[in-house]
Amino acid sequence: MSFEHKSVLLFETIEGLKIRPDGIYVDGTLGGGGHSAQIAARLKDSGRLIGIDQDQAAIDAAKSRLADFGSKVTIVRDNYRNTKSVLASLGITKIDGMMLDLGVSSYQLDTGERGFSYRFDTPLDMRMDQRQSFCARDIVNDYSEMELYRVIRDYGEDKFAKNIAKHIVNARKNGPIETTGELNEIIRAAIPAKMRTEGGHPSKRTFQAIRIECNKELEVLKESIEELIDLLNPGGRLCIITFHSLEDRIVKTAFRQAENPCICPPSFPVCVCGRTSKGRAVTGKPILPGEEELNQNTRSKSAKLRIFEKASG
Repeated sequence: MSFEHKSVLLFETIEGLKIRPDGIYVDGTLGGGGHSAQIAARLKDSGRLIGIDQDQAAIDAAKSRLADFGSKVTIVRDNYRNTKSVLASLGITKIDGMMLDLGVSSYQLDTGERGFSYRFDTPLDMRMDQRQSFCARDIVNDYSEMELYRVIRDYGEDKFAKNIAKHIVNARKNGPIETTGELNEIIRAAIPAKMRTEGGHPSKRTFQAIRIECNKELEVLKESIEELIDLLNPGGRLCIITFHSLEDRIVKTAFRQAENPCICPPSFPVCVCGRTSKGRAVTGKPILPGEEELNQNTRSKSAKLRIFEKASG
């Protein structure tokens, strides 16, 4: 199938970037190029956009979509955690803005063989970067019961995490768990019948947890934000769209710490730690999709946008 993905909070993100026509911008999660196309359209020939994505299908789709922008756009297959080195390879040290859309693309969810969705019975995969060997199958079959419990509890926030982990370990005694369909049935059996209809599909939280673990999504996010802020020119902005509370909490905390990094005890009359503010969180509360977007794209309902602006001097 073709790479299709509706860009969430598109115009809110573009507005949040405060794009300068001659600036340098990075889309760290290029996807199908929806956000990037809007950024590139606002740049003069002297402006530049670098699009980064680890999924080859996204790279191929974005190259086609952004072809008309010519040399204004550079596309690199990599993880946004490596943005600094990607920019260095292009002779760039500072940028005027960057955005991340942390959601799984519609293409990834709707392409059964990628193994992201519980709606299909396909091999367990869930790799965003198919060059890596480690995949969901390894987690399901090789993690200990305690490790599975930790992953499902921490990344899926599923109250039945302990029982799901136990059922997975018991099931694989009869042979490896190979498909999303098999995992679906195991999860279903681990959840009390009267609870299966509450909070959406019974596998939703566990599949989310395994995907996050497979791609080290929260680890990458947590480790990257400070460095991405440091790459910004004065007045530059970092826009991050999250899709669940775990991501949003990391972004909110990182922005708060960048704004007020002082670690002196409250009893100290003046700051002596020497840590200075990197800028300010533009969004006190996150920006949410409007009613029109929610009606057009149900997958936008959990999206939240937070924006940080680098200090001017």
